Amino acid sequence: MKYFYAVVHKDDDSAYGVSFPDLPGCFSAADELEDVLPNAIEAMELWLEDQAEPEASGVGAIREATSADLAAGAFLIAVPRMTVSGKATRVNLSLDRGTLAAIDAAASARNLTRSAFLAEAARNEIQGRH
Repeated sequence: MKYFYAVVHKDDDSAYGVSFPDLPGCFSAADELEDVLPNAIEAMELWLEDQAEPEASGVGAIREATSADLAAGAFLIAVPRMTVSGKATRVNLSLDRGTLAAIDAAASARNLTRSAFLAEAARNEIQGRH
């Protein structure tokens, strides 16, 4: 998994604004701080649907390129880029029996397999969607 760094701006009378130095024209906004990452992921995924995926710059290069914004109060976030290979891989996990029973009950309530539920839960956790 790789990360694209985004710059987050916030003025007193505005929402959080998010832009990606490596993805020209890709931007997002959120009224609440906890929505910044999920909204940024959605914007990035939509932008990448129509573009060739560029190399992600390292945090040092992004800090240097956005130093004026950072000095003015903006901050950086690392936005995870998860790709789906389409190839399932079997893994062996050890879980507490009670935790496993709760997972199975939650998966069943959503008409998902245990594997599908765990994969969705992992994606949601990585992408900040709680």
